[in-house]
Amino acid sequence: MSDADLPSLVRIGCASGFADDRSDAGLPVVRELARHEGPRFLLYETLAERTLALAQLRRRQDPEAGASEAIERFLRPVLAECLASGIRIVGNFGAANPRGGARIIRRLAAELGHPDIRIAVVEGDDISGAFSHAELRAREMDGDLLADAAGIVSANAYIGAEAIAEGLDAGADVVVAGRVADPSLALGPLIHAFGWRLDDWDRLAAGTLAGHLLECGSQVTGGYFADPGMADVPNLAEVGYPIAEILSDGAITLTKPPGTGGRVDRETVTEQLLYEIHDPAAYLTPDVVLDLTEVGIEVVGKDRVRVAGARGRPRPERLKATVCVDGGHLAEGEISYAGANAARRAALAIEVVQARMARRWPDLLVRADAIGVASLFHPAGPAALGPTLAVSPCEDVRVRLAAASPDRAGPEELLHEVRALYCAGPGGGAGIRTRLTHRVASASCLVERERVEPRMEILEPHHG
Repeated sequence: MSDADLPSLVRIGCASGFADDRSDAGLPVVRELARHEGPRFLLYETLAERTLALAQLRRRQDPEAGASEAIERFLRPVLAECLASGIRIVGNFGAANPRGGARIIRRLAAELGHPDIRIAVVEGDDISGAFSHAELRAREMDGDLLADAAGIVSANAYIGAEAIAEGLDAGADVVVAGRVADPSLALGPLIHAFGWRLDDWDRLAAGTLAGHLLECGSQVTGGYFADPGMADVPNLAEVGYPIAEILSDGAITLTKPPGTGGRVDRETVTEQLLYEIHDPAAYLTPDVVLDLTEVGIEVVGKDRVRVAGARGRPRPERLKATVCVDGGHLAEGEISYAGANAARRAALAIEVVQARMARRWPDLLVRADAIGVASLFHPAGPAALGPTLAVSPCEDVRVRLAAASPDRAGPEELLHEVRALYCAGPGGGAGIRTRLTHRVASASCLVERERVEPRMEILEPHHG
């Protein structure tokens, strides 16, 4: 493709910022993208570290499982319209099983009348077979979680945009990836559409910035921003999800579908710009080191903000990896007390359970919270909680008691003690809920890039 054939502008919309995002968010984005010509892409970011670890656990139990459980919920409302309008979809909803995710999408597309859908699968992020437990432990960035762990549940490297671009180059309607870096979901389409070189650091930085602004969905359009009277967001119930218009030189204009709620202005864009940035002069990604220090933000119209000035340096020699290990069991039990003297009754309930657990499971640390009186901000330790509740005028208290252990026996006993409060605790307790969760814990490592092998494969229709 010659320079004359390259587009001058690419539009990318984002329809989710995490696996439990709204399923109807993509519709206004798709309908706005469909109004325009030129390259258009729809992103789905669905993969937090814990989400991936749980997907790995599901795949252990069933080799056909492990893809995001949100795929069909997200794509059913928009897939047919995207295919009919030439809007291409890129998502990390492959999770622990990108091929399994592709099979789900192919089945859904066939149901919607598009059996010939072309799907690219991006793999290679799973490094659990490439590094031993000892090697990963030696590469842990901080702490000693891996040193104490009995075994590894999963190990996944954050891979970059190149394989995504290759899938789009090969004509994929949908690219299904696992653990790619979030900004790479947007950078891949830009490399494909504009033909950017993989060592054009400033343009890769601009594309990474576009992806960073889009990756959390509505956070850049007013979601997770509203604070009534301080930072008002109109019609938050129908907040619009973002669309980025990117020029070939890397300049970005952020907007949202007309008629949707939310806001796109200097404040919302600045908040997302700085979200999860460790060093603004050196934001490390698999594709480039992004320097944000010269980025300018300019309001150019209603719900239209131009962002430019990203600079890039050569990509890091090592890749970040997330390693998940068995995190044992977490018990959580809750009970409510309401009405006169509620806070004192809540304090007594906590005292009863902690006394019984101290005798029967003395090595198990039990955390107590009085939600609405003393939870997030109370000093650590139960000794500080009793006096706090004793002087509280609150007439509606939710008590939460929790404990974690590698074994489940102690946490299970705590839940029995919470349930016993119905009859053997203070008067008026109600609304008990208990839950025992098998947890995973995660650690970050830096691994050698040359030992991670991203790969792309087109799954032709006859493979489905």
